[in-house]
Formats: sequence, structure tokens, C-alpha cells
Amino acid sequence: MSMSHLYGRRDEEEEGVEVESFEVTDWDLANEFNPDRRRHRQTKEQATYGIWADRDSDDDERPSFGGKRSKDYSAPVNFVSAGLRKTAAEEKQQQKGEGDSDDSDDDAPAAPPPPRGLTAPKKLQMGNFRGNQSQRFAGGIQSGQGIGGWEKHTKGIGQKLLQKMGYQPGKGLGKNAQGIVNPIEAKVRKGKGAVGAYGNERTQQSLQDFPVVDSDEEEEKEFQKELGQWRKDPAGAAAKKKPKYSYRTADELKAKGKVAGRSTAASAGELAQVKVIDMTGREQKVYYSYSQMSNKHSVPDEGPPSMSTRDQKGSGFALPELEHNLQLLIDLTEQDILQSARRLQHEKDVVVSLSHESRALQNRLDAEQDAIQRMEAVLALVERFPSGETAPGEGPTLQECARIFETLQTDYYEEYKTIGLADLAVAVIHPLLKEKLCSWDPLKDSSSCLEDIGQWRAILESRDLHSSGPDSNMDPYHRLLWEVWIPVMRTCVSGWQPRVVGPMVDCVEVWAPLLPLWILDHILEQLILPRLQREVDNWNPLTDTVPIHSWVHPWLPLLQTRLEPLYPPIRSKLSNALQRWHPSDTSARLILQPWKDVFTPGAWEAFMVKNIIPKLALCLEELVINPHQQQMEPFHWVMDWEGMLSPSSLVSLLDKNFFTKWLQVLCSWLSNSPNYEEITKWYLGWKSMFSDVLLAQPLIKEKFNEALDIMNRAVSSGMGGYMQPGARENIAYLTQTERRKDFQYEAMQERRDAESVAHRGISAGVPTNFKDLIQTKAEENNIVFMPLVAKRHEGKQLYTFGRIVIYIDRGVVFVQGEKTWVPTSLQSLIDMAK
Repeated sequence: MSMSHLYGRRDEEEEGVEVESFEVTDWDLANEFNPDRRRHRQTKEQATYGIWADRDSDDDERPSFGGKRSKDYSAPVNFVSAGLRKTAAEEKQQQKGEGDSDDSDDDAPAAPPPPRGLTAPKKLQMGNFRGNQSQRFAGGIQSGQGIGGWEKHTKGIGQKLLQKMGYQPGKGLGKNAQGIVNPIEAKVRKGKGAVGAYGNERTQQSLQDFPVVDSDEEEEKEFQKELGQWRKDPAGAAAKKKPKYSYRTADELKAKGKVAGRSTAASAGELAQVKVIDMTGREQKVYYSYSQMSNKHSVPDEGPPSMSTRDQKGSGFALPELEHNLQLLIDLTEQDILQSARRLQHEKDVVVSLSHESRALQNRLDAEQDAIQRMEAVLALVERFPSGETAPGEGPTLQECARIFETLQTDYYEEYKTIGLADLAVAVIHPLLKEKLCSWDPLKDSSSCLEDIGQWRAILESRDLHSSGPDSNMDPYHRLLWEVWIPVMRTCVSGWQPRVVGPMVDCVEVWAPLLPLWILDHILEQLILPRLQREVDNWNPLTDTVPIHSWVHPWLPLLQTRLEPLYPPIRSKLSNALQRWHPSDTSARLILQPWKDVFTPGAWEAFMVKNIIPKLALCLEELVINPHQQQMEPFHWVMDWEGMLSPSSLVSLLDKNFFTKWLQVLCSWLSNSPNYEEITKWYLGWKSMFSDVLLAQPLIKEKFNEALDIMNRAVSSGMGGYMQPGARENIAYLTQTERRKDFQYEAMQERRDAESVAHRGISAGVPTNFKDLIQTKAEENNIVFMPLVAKRHEGKQLYTFGRIVIYIDRGVVFVQGEKTWVPTSLQSLIDMAK
């Protein structure tokens, strides 16, 4: 507030000097509390110097009669009057004036400041100010009038928002309608004093909305009550006060739970009368035993006697012996109560234990009674089985016995396992099955009794026992087979002819699913294999018309490797039979061909090298190569064994015994003025006698290429004198054609190999480059493929492929020759390494 608002100016006519008036008018107060008055931002200079700051504008000047004049600080100063307390009559009259002004000036604007020169009242006229203040600045709204009147100038958005939030007209605000609807009323203070100087200032509305008891009234009442008691004597009141008694019931005593024997120890402790001073609380307390100190919180309203109280009692009426005896009686009584409670609890526990034991015994009795009944039912079923006194044909049949066993397993499984009723099958079932199997011939009707044995397997076989031989702990089903079925099979095998193999093989295959593994092994190893060995020993390949493979090979699926002891005698007898054999006899190949896949590869190769290859070599040596009159039968006899001999053995045989003579005949023919067309036909004719497998062999391919080279040299050198026209071109064309065929065959073979590797899948390790492909092929053919340490050729790593040194350059394999490195195909590399 500027200083011009605090001071008024007045003219003094006597002296003719303008003097500032310090009187506070109603306009000053109204304008000070008017929120709509003009406000001026305080400058930095005003904030620093306050009233001594230079004034830049005349806006803060409040109106006066003299206008803007220079201030005269040399004039005397008049202080502001604080006003006088009005009388009661003036206050009543002012309140009436306030009521009239409230009705008339409800919404009137603020009054302008009164002219200073005309009226200069000496005391504040607060009545009009209070009326304006209560109407404008303390809310300006009369209770319950004009609420929401401003919404007539809007679209009613306020009412809509309130209704959306749950407001109902006529009720209070808030979730539970606990808020007030009417605005807060303002109560005008009577005078100028501080808050509370004129009594309670709460309005009727606040008393209704917040009915709180005033603490000042309570304090006043309490003060008046204490003021009236100043004559009373506290000691006399305490003397006349009735004594307090503490009672403990038997239930409280039991809940406290004193231990047995504590009474004696407590009595002995109290007799000691140890004085204990307790200073842990707000005041000093004295105890005369440790038990009193430990029980100081047992009775909330009763505290231990202090020293002064004890002295007062002693001076007035003190009987320590009587108190001791009474306390002792009380302790003994408490102990008796506790002893009785413990004894009662013990008896209750005994009753509970006995009742539980009684129920357990009753349950056990019921279980045993039920077990007796079940055992009686089991005994009734067991008695239905035939006994030694039962006459033949009168007892139950095999099917009825099976149903009895199924009933025992289904309805009385626990008794069946506990007593071991499965052992009854030895005495009950075995005689019946023996009687049924005595007339059974396995070779004529192998499936007879198969269903009966299968039914008893489902009944008697135990999955917990795994028998591996005939012993005392044998499974009941295994015992049934061993004692009933095996004797019948042993008798059958002893009279069986091994060359009649079909019925016995069918019988074993039919019964194999029902036989335990050890029983099947016993039949094959102990019964059938010895019979086959004896029959092989008696076999003569020169006189027997039935081939041996016809009655030995059917046992391969059942005996498998168990037949290996038979193979050496068979090879020995075949070797003896082939001593006088000639390749023109094709029966030997028919006898030996079934054994090629049965014998091991090593044994078969050794047998061929020893008995067949020498005979074929003699046959090739006797072969006469005559281009004009050629006899092909010996050559066909040898080539018929191509599938029986390994490719390497057959290639070696042809290299040593055929190609030498064949090339010699070619050279001699070329030296005698030959007909090159006939030579070409002769060359192609002999080459057609070889299969593709043989032609793919490097040695065979090399021999035919050598023949082409001989023909090319003969044509180019003019050997033999006269040469037919066009012979050189024909031989050159033949050579080029044959080389192209070889190259196409090798490319096709490599493509097939790559496709076969690709079809194996990623899991098999598909090679990603040519080196991996070579590695894969080496593993398939059991060839060592590894790099040579610190060995290179033109910067390329050298490898050993078997006994051949190679290197790889841009997907091409180069093999080390006599003078240079020669490119070759993968198949040729494999053939050379073998």
C-alpha cells in the first residue's frame, strides 16, 4: 500500500499549510480488501527505498483537494488514530444499519472515497464497511440465494459436469453426499479486537455441519470443578477409599500354568525375605522377595507395597505371621488346583490314547476278518483243482483251471502273490498239459496246443522274474515249458531228418513268439545245431543230389552266426570236390553261387583264389587267339565267373593270361599288310566281350588304349608296306571315339557319385568342395587320404591317396606319373589306389 493511501490531506485554514491526514477511512479499508482494485507493479527502486523512493507517475496519488503538490516533510506529523470502542447502544444501532444495508446494497459497486475536505470524521465508520465487506469480499453471496445464477449467461456446462460426476440437485457434494451445498457463511466480528476477543465466532451453518464440542468449554468446566475442591484433603479421601481386592478363578490359575513343585521353591524363596529395590519404573518400588518381583505384572490394579505403606501398616495393624500363613495356604491351594488340573488332563489324554488304540485294534480286527473271509474264498477255489485222489476224467478241464486262475488273479491278487498260488500250476496244470501233448507231433501240426500255451503264458508269466536257465527260481510259465513242452520237442528233434528242413523251421518260427529267449536258444543250440553238424559231416558234394544250401540256408534267419562252425567243413569238402573240376562244367558255379553272400568276403576270396582262379588261368592259357578262326568258348567259360570273382582278381587274371597274347597277335597282324577295317572290327568285337564294370577298370582301359596306340603307330609309320586309302583317318577316328567314350563314362560316373553323396543328406556330411568329395570316396573305399607334411608342387599341397601321390588344382586331380603330372578322373584314381 502506498503512503498516499495511508495518509489523508487536510487543509488548515489557520496556518494556510497543507497537512497530511493519517485518518483511515472506510474507503481506504474497502479499497484495500477489494480484489478488483487497480494494482501497480512495484518497481525496483520502490522495493529498495520504500516510501523514500522517487515517484515516477501520479497514478498512485489518491484524490485530494489540493491536487498534486510537493510534499512538505518539515510540517508536523499527525499520527493515525486507532479508533474508540463503541458503546453497546451504538453497536446495536450499527447492526441494524448493517441489516438494512445488506437488503438494499446486495450487488452495489464499491463506494468512491468520500471527499476529504467536506467531512473529516475522527473515528472509523465500520458499519458500512462491514456490510460491503460481507456482501462483496467475503463471498458476496447470500445463503441459498442466486446459486448458479451465472449459468443463465452460459450453456450450463457447470451443472452438466456436476451431474456427470454423480451430483444430484438438492443433495450434498461428494461420493457419499457429505459435502455442503450452501457456501460458507462469514460472520462479522463486532469490534476491532483479535480473534476470539468477542467470544465464539462460529456461525449457525458451521455448528450444523461440524458439530464439535468446544474444548474451551470443557476446560472451563474442569477448572471450575477443581476450583471447588481446594478445601478437600487428599489423605482423608485416600483413607476413606475402599480397599481393592483381586480375585483369581480356577480357570485363570490353570491358564497361568504353574509348574509342579514350584510351590515349595517359591515358599523357600519367600522365607528368605530378600529386599529388592526396583528402580526400573517411574518411581522407586521395594519388594521383599524375588517371587514378588517376578509377579509384579500379574495383577494390573495391585502393585507391591511401598516402604511407606508398609511402615504405615506396621504402625497401625501388622501381622506378618498371619500374612505368611495365609499366603502359604493360598499357594498350597493353588498347587492342589494345578495338580488336579494336570491329573485331569492326563486322564483325558489317556482316554484319547485308549480310544485311538481301540479304533486301531478294531480296524485291524476288521481287516483280519476280511482277510479270513478272502482266504476262505481262495481255499474254496483251490479245492476245485484236481488232487491225487481225483479219478481221471472227473476233475476240471484245462479251460476251467485257466478260469480259476484268472479269478484268483483278478479278485484275490494280494493273496495270489503273497501265498504264491502260481506254484499250483506245477501240480495242477502240468499233468493236464502232459496228457494233451503226449499225442502231439510238431512236424505234422506245429500250431496244435498253441492257443493253450499262449493262454497260460498270460496267466503264469511274471514280468518281475527274468529266468536265464533251469533253476529253482524259475518263472511258473518257464517251468511249464521246460517240464512239459521241451521234452516233446526233444523227442521230435531226435527223430528229425535235417534235409527235410521245412516242417522243423515252420514249427520253430510259429512257437518262437511264445518261447522265452533262453528256451529258444536252448532249442537252436542244443537240439537243432548238433543235428545239422552231424548231417554236414555226412554230406558228400560229389554223390549227394540235394545241394547243401537248400537245407542249411533256411536256418540262417534263426541261427545266424551260430552256423559259422559249419562253414569250414563245407568249404573243405567243396575244395576237395573242385580238384578235378574243369571250367567247362557250370554246375560248380551253381553250387558255389548261393554261398557268396554267406561266407565272409575274406574267406570267399581265399576260396576263389585257391580253387577257381587257377583253373580259369589254365583255361585262358589254352585259349588260341586267331583272328581268322577264333574259338570263344574258353573265353566265355572264364567270363561267366565275373560275378563270382572280385574285379581285381579277374583283372589280374586277364592281364596275365589274355592281354599279353592278344596284343602280340595284334602286332603280328599289323606287320603283314592288314585290312584295317577288319582290324577295327576285331578290336571292337573283343572290347564288346567285356562288361562296363571291367571296362571301367584302369588296367583293362589301359590295355585297350595300348592297342589303339599300336594301331596309330602302325598307320603313322607305314609299317607293313601297302596301306589302304583312308586307313589312317579311320584309325584316328576310332581312337578319338574311344577316348571320348571313356571320358563320357568317367564324367557320368563322377556325376552319379556326386548325386549319391548329395542324396545322403546333410546329416551324413555332404562334401562342400572337391577335396571333401575325395575324402568321402576314400572313406567309402577304405583308402588312406592325408596330406604330406612340407610337400608342395607349384604351391599346391601334395596328398597321398593310398600309395599314389596327388594334388588338386581348380577341381582337377593330378596324379604323379613317370615324368610329369597327369590329370585323371576320380573313378580312375580310386581304381589305381586299389
